[in-house]
Amino acid sequence: MVNTTATKLHYDIVGSFLRPQQLKQARKQFEAGHITHSELTVVEDDAIKDLVRKEKEAGLKIVTDGEFRRSYWHLDTFWGFKGIKHTIPEHGYFFHDEETRADSARITGQIAFQADHPDVKAYQFLQDLIADDGDVTARQSIPSPAQFYAELVRGEENEAAAKKYYPDETKLITDIGQAYHDLIIALYDLGCRDIKLDDCTWGMIVDEGFWKAMTNGAFDRLELQKLYLKLNNAALVDLPDDLRISTHICRGNYHSTWAASGGYAPVAEQLFARENVAAFYLEFDDDRSGDFAPLVAVPDGKQVVLGLVTSKKPELESQADLIKRIKEAAQYVPLENLSLSTQCGFASTEEGNKLDENQQWAKIKLVIETAKKVWN
Repeated sequence: MVNTTATKLHYDIVGSFLRPQQLKQARKQFEAGHITHSELTVVEDDAIKDLVRKEKEAGLKIVTDGEFRRSYWHLDTFWGFKGIKHTIPEHGYFFHDEETRADSARITGQIAFQADHPDVKAYQFLQDLIADDGDVTARQSIPSPAQFYAELVRGEENEAAAKKYYPDETKLITDIGQAYHDLIIALYDLGCRDIKLDDCTWGMIVDEGFWKAMTNGAFDRLELQKLYLKLNNAALVDLPDDLRISTHICRGNYHSTWAASGGYAPVAEQLFARENVAAFYLEFDDDRSGDFAPLVAVPDGKQVVLGLVTSKKPELESQADLIKRIKEAAQYVPLENLSLSTQCGFASTEEGNKLDENQQWAKIKLVIETAKKVWN
């Protein structure tokens, strides 16, 4: 039976947390060659132990490692696959008022899972921390297969490399799906029963200008949706029945800014109706995400986690306003199938959003207290 912790609680998190200062400092020291990787790992281990303790104290029953071993929410996972190299292009991602660091992933050979993938090592440590606590579930978040593909064709050089090694796109889709499937099974074998696919492709495909830039000028919204759906679902076949797979949809989260705008209506019939996941974690913290009407496309029995509390700003939302919006969403999805969370993580990259740790935990407290008031 699939783990139902998130469903029963009706409150949740997206997963990344602000990096503590000592961890940021250690990463800088490692990059400068002043400490070894083993010394960095010790700092990461200590920071994760402290984070998990704080998550439990806050009342969270689903915990993460805060993505403390990653620089990015997505690229570190991509770099861990065979046939992929870390590249530094001329530009990073262009957000609303900032350009990110310039890093990317490029194909150098056949894509495949590797047993020493960093996400496997990271999850093993997290699982060991909570192994004796039957009241807590350890979640692993990974970027979606569609996000992987989008990165591999981002920019002319990446696209040229993809065509060089994969002239047949069907083979590329197959290998991405298999690499992800193998990663998921490796995590499952370590005890993971809750995996979330973080995915900006759907949250950005609704923004026509953004995707014209991402796809080098070629843009067919429906064809892209079909491609991304095929990529994601290819990884989600023949999985164990007791493994919960969910997805988080976002429009960009970097240093409290965003990359795209647009409601879910243009993608609802593909994403909500056809992606083989049990739950959708959806960004709804401001007008950029549109209204709740597209949720009517969510199949009966699937869960929707409403990201109503922003992780981008320190100010606390009004609990009354949150409750009102939850009731509005319940017009389209039954209340028992809804939950509440922050709209995204607090640090999708190691830079983190523009709030402090106390404000971060205040946001989580608001989520939990509001959920208990609505559903208990």
